[in-house]
Amino acid sequence: MRRSVRDAIVGFTVVGGVVAFVSTMSWMRGIRLGAGDWALTASFADASGLAVRSPVTYRGILVGSVKAIRVTPTSVVADLEINNAELRLPLPVTAMVASGSLLGGDAQVSLMSTGAPLGDRSADPTSSDCQPTLQLCHQASVEGVGAPSLSSVTDSLQALLSEAKEARLVPSLAKSTQQIDETAREIEVLTVQLQKELTKVEPVLRNLEAATVNAVDASQHVINIVAAMDNPQTINDLQQTATNAAELTAKIDAVGGDVAKLTSDPEFIKGLRQVTIGLGELFGEIYPGKTGN
Repeated sequence: MRRSVRDAIVGFTVVGGVVAFVSTMSWMRGIRLGAGDWALTASFADASGLAVRSPVTYRGILVGSVKAIRVTPTSVVADLEINNAELRLPLPVTAMVASGSLLGGDAQVSLMSTGAPLGDRSADPTSSDCQPTLQLCHQASVEGVGAPSLSSVTDSLQALLSEAKEARLVPSLAKSTQQIDETAREIEVLTVQLQKELTKVEPVLRNLEAATVNAVDASQHVINIVAAMDNPQTINDLQQTATNAAELTAKIDAVGGDVAKLTSDPEFIKGLRQVTIGLGELFGEIYPGKTGN
């Protein structure tokens, strides 16, 4: 009897430990019993590394796991079990198989939603009020996309190198580099010639600058003259000067006419000669000593 009790205690202890271990692992993987699980189906062209019980995440948070994987002739179909009944994802939604790092690691399924937020009035995914045209609902299907990995990046790089080899990009690049070097040398020669021409043009530029300064001064003088001409007093003085000049010219013309008349009269010339002779004799009598010298 005592042995049976001990065996029962040992058995219950083992069963309890197994249940505790399974519960702990389930809790760590995001599995909740009676938490309103709902299912999704995702189709992938390539699901490398994906396995049953692989984690399903949304924005880096664990929300479920892969329940089963089926291989079809056209794709790999994964049944996803979501453990969060409060997860409301607006359409469109895609699923991406990604590794834990670029170098590899355990694969996981990441759900990505690019739709507008649904708001607080959206229905639960398992509810009959869930609108499959607006949000992701229970037993819906999502499109799967592949994530970049080290192998895919290597394949892409190899493809690019093959295309470059076929297109002979390396020789073309070398030729282009040579042409760029020649163009750079030509630009350098042109720069030296341009500096020489600028040295020759520098005196002309200085003369032009001086002429510009003189032109500015002349313009200022013209402005001053125009300003003076705009003064009524200056105009009146100019008019008076012109009038006086005209009167003086008339008087000179009159005197000149009279002189011309006198010089053309023979009697006037004869009398002027006699007066000159008489004055000479008079000065000779007054100053005889000086006249004799």
